[in-house]
Amino acid sequence: MKKQTLYILFFTLIVSNMASAQWTKEKGDGYYKLSAWYLESNQHYTNTGEIDPNVTRGQFTINFYGEYGISDAFNIIGYIPFFSRTYQNDVLSGTTGNLLTEGEALNSIGDIELGLKYGIIQKDNWALSASLIFGVPTGNDSGGSDGSFQTGDGEFNQYLKTAIGIPFHLGDSNSYASAYFGYNNRTKGFSDELRSGLEIGFHTIKDKLWLIGKLSTIQSLNNGTLNAQTSQGSIFANNVEFTSLGIEANYYFTKTLGLSLNYTGALSGRIIYAAPSYSAGVFLDIK
Repeated sequence: MKKQTLYILFFTLIVSNMASAQWTKEKGDGYYKLSAWYLESNQHYTNTGEIDPNVTRGQFTINFYGEYGISDAFNIIGYIPFFSRTYQNDVLSGTTGNLLTEGEALNSIGDIELGLKYGIIQKDNWALSASLIFGVPTGNDSGGSDGSFQTGDGEFNQYLKTAIGIPFHLGDSNSYASAYFGYNNRTKGFSDELRSGLEIGFHTIKDKLWLIGKLSTIQSLNNGTLNAQTSQGSIFANNVEFTSLGIEANYYFTKTLGLSLNYTGALSGRIIYAAPSYSAGVFLDIK
């Protein structure tokens, strides 16, 4: 269990982009973000939910997220991790300081996410949408000397979700709350998953800063044929489960251009690293 998954917090990054704002973009409008994401950990949650130590491993990703209104009701969405690096630090003797195991790293593209969002109901006081997102196995699922350095899971999945959003005022601040629920159908022996989340956002500092809190969960249906760790020692494990809490700040320098910062940590989990992830990016919000 020493080579556990970076996948959950990596997925959390994707969900934090794709789950926000249940109101679809109008035709010709769009939201585009270029960001970097980082995670490093020397401990993990086991398959029983306990925390155990592991060799320090990490992952760094530079990615692009985009959403574009092809009509007032339909948006196309995409997440492209065009550079993904997974690595393991050198292992040194605690008594002599001698090198026991040399560190290793793999650089490649990650798994791409492409999808379509439909605005079922789009009103000023609430919105209901449905999304179908495809996970394309463009990453490396068996890299490194032992096959455990990966930037993708090697399987094609289909994720169907519904989401609802409600705006409200908190004093003079424009705010919103949203929730989503979805089913992720996975292939190649991976278990299917139930995914859900809550999000609340507040507009402050003369409508320039959005402060957003996000709670996300994944629950495995345990209906796959793979073990929690694949035969290659994959860091994209099967039957992963988690509850994560994140906070995000989006600051608008202009009406369209802004800076985004995100911190996300796992409150509990199974077969995930017990460490927070960090991301920062710039975005263009055209409306």
